[in-house]
Amino acid sequence: MPSTRTQVYLSEQQRGLIDEIARIEGVSLAEVIRRALDLYLHAERDPAPALAATFGADPDADAPNRNGWDRA
Repeated sequence: MPSTRTQVYLSEQQRGLIDEIARIEGVSLAEVIRRALDLYLHAERDPAPALAATFGADPDADAPNRNGWDRA
């Protein structure tokens, strides 16, 4: 696949982590970035999993008692 040269600025922490992944996996920095972008660009954008994962996350949340609702 043809490639386009692109310049990006990374924090020192990002660069260090990417370098470590590249070293461990034996691939180039560019390959690590391409893989990460592919994962991001093809990620599921459905909010349902995030909502399900956070359901009940605040055990101190106060919900109104239904007995006090006006059912008129």
